[in-house]
Amino acid sequence: MFSSHLLITGGAGFIGSNFVHHWCHQYPQHRVIVLDALTYAGNRQTLADLEGKDNFRFVQGDICDRDLIDSLLREEQIGMVAHFAAESHVDRSILGPGAFVQTNVVGTFTLLESFRQYWNEKGQPQGDRFLHVSTDEVYGSLEHDDPAFTETTPYSPNSPYSASKAGSDHLARAYFHTYGMPTIITNCSNNYGPYHFPEKLIPLMCINILLGKPLPVYGDGQNVRDWLYVGDHCQALETVLHKGKAGETYNIGGNNEVKNLELVTLLCQLMDELAPDLPVKPASQLITFVKDRAGHDRRLCDRCH
Repeated sequence: MFSSHLLITGGAGFIGSNFVHHWCHQYPQHRVIVLDALTYAGNRQTLADLEGKDNFRFVQGDICDRDLIDSLLREEQIGMVAHFAAESHVDRSILGPGAFVQTNVVGTFTLLESFRQYWNEKGQPQGDRFLHVSTDEVYGSLEHDDPAFTETTPYSPNSPYSASKAGSDHLARAYFHTYGMPTIITNCSNNYGPYHFPEKLIPLMCINILLGKPLPVYGDGQNVRDWLYVGDHCQALETVLHKGKAGETYNIGGNNEVKNLELVTLLCQLMDELAPDLPVKPASQLITFVKDRAGHDRRLCDRCH
């Protein structure tokens, strides 16, 4: 049986906040602690309906702060960590890779070390878990006819973001094999859904359509992504925490490959129908091809479990 005291890092971010709501709905009797630095992508308002509940606590802080992590684990008697906190925007990683190494690598190391020490002090309870939530971008890019990524696909990250996440994955795996710590890694495809940060593809396109601004599409728009609804992702993460085996990696995909240009065109069509007073109609007139991003993965797709 898993612990009822859960620390969720990055719980005010997109996927993290959705998981917080999912877990609190499924297990209202459990104690949930959210740790988030509230940088550009964190929004505490996404958790407003949980504030004030006896079994919920929000802490603003950095996962690189070892003293803070140590005190939270002991004060709250944490048995499980769901680690979402990460710098996660590829374009930002190209412009400033240092922050990605600091948060994604050093921050994950800090959490692992703190949890390892506390877990040992408690006598290594069997029900404890450290869930490290990662991305399929660590695997690199697929060719058109390649099969989808699996858990045994070799790592081949192509951006500072994916390289930093690959590094954090390797640390989590090493802590299981070296110390026996109950780490589990998940690698997911592109998520969409509530609380999505507005600089990401789907919300950015919707906002620009409403404002009549250009819809920037990288390169020829033929880059392919596998899209996964964030609620389905959260359900899968719950299943991994219930039934996953320590030391294992689980890929979570949507079996829903779409070319970027096709996705943007579909969004235009939907917005034309849903928003009759758009400043530019049809909205597809706003599609603008821009210079491709450096190291842009051509195709990403996970085999769904």
